Amino acid sequence: MTFGQKVRELRHAKDWSLRDLAAKVDVGFTYLSRVENERLNFGDYPSDALIHRLADALDADEEELLILAKRVPETVRKRFLQRPDAFRVFAKCDDATLDKLLKALGQKPQVGKKTK
Repeated sequence: MTFGQKVRELRHAKDWSLRDLAAKVDVGFTYLSRVENERLNFGDYPSDALIHRLADALDADEEELLILAKRVPETVRKRFLQRPDAFRVFAKCDDATLDKLLKALGQKPQVGKKTK
């Protein structure tokens, strides 16, 4: 799923029009349409500030939206800087190994999610 698709899905779940959501996050509805259709004029994704407002308005997971926008959430960035050694090891793991680690940590692996 792409960032724009996720925003549209969340908006539809609330039964809001583009104009409804645009008013809640203080942007024009045409801009929001370009966000959902991934046709922004400047850059691939909106600013972190708008992503934050979208997450608040849509009751969405802000970290998930940031990741879909190919940004590293601040919590992940901080932890990475604290333990780069661990992240380097994780980056070398294949999907099966990562799934085992997640299970060992009591987390459910994401079905259909491929790491590179």
